[in-house]
Amino acid sequence: MRLVRLFGAALTGVLFSLSALPASARLLIEIDKSSQQMTVSRDGRELYVWPVSTGIARYDTPSGQYTPFRMEKDHFSREWDDAPMPNSIFFTQRGHAIHGTDHVRAIGRPASHGCVRLSRANASVLWDLVKQEGMPNTRVVLMGEVPAAGEPAITRRGPAYGDQPAYANDNWSNSAPQSSRYESAPRTGFWVRQPDGSRVFYDSERTYNPPPPPSPFFFPGRPPGW
Repeated sequence: MRLVRLFGAALTGVLFSLSALPASARLLIEIDKSSQQMTVSRDGRELYVWPVSTGIARYDTPSGQYTPFRMEKDHFSREWDDAPMPNSIFFTQRGHAIHGTDHVRAIGRPASHGCVRLSRANASVLWDLVKQEGMPNTRVVLMGEVPAAGEPAITRRGPAYGDQPAYANDNWSNSAPQSSRYESAPRTGFWVRQPDGSRVFYDSERTYNPPPPPSPFFFPGRPPGW
């Protein structure tokens, strides 16, 4: 009888230890900062390999293993001029997220303030996968080192990026609301306020030629500008 009790106690301890172990993730998102690539696998089977943009050296995206806890279909950065962050998947309490971007020319090299950027189309696919599998069943793993300035991260680009389909507002969260300090794509340009009060953003990678000044009034027999 004593042996039976000891065996039962030992078995209970083993079962408790096993229950305390974290469940293996069905969806694995691996991000290699050295190659600026993301590999998405489900149950050990590779699904996608996409080019990304991680943080520049000053805002290096932190390496490690994370579990997503907040998802927002349509998020706008409160820190970086309301920059759009479509299909955001937040994985750190400091505001690091995987999200889509319109700054696709920089994809394939470090260019963000710490977030992981994808094309809008790829970010939409990933967002749906995480929603389907569930955030607790998803792991985000970041590894590698940010390439030195001027050093290419990848030698081949993916196919042309498509447009993002329209979605209704759809936000998911496993925790309390995030702080207002969210990361976003860096704004490599400047805003210009229009006479009607609206703002227009000009990309510094494209040459911006301001409109010519209006022509002076001219009447025959009178000097220009009369």
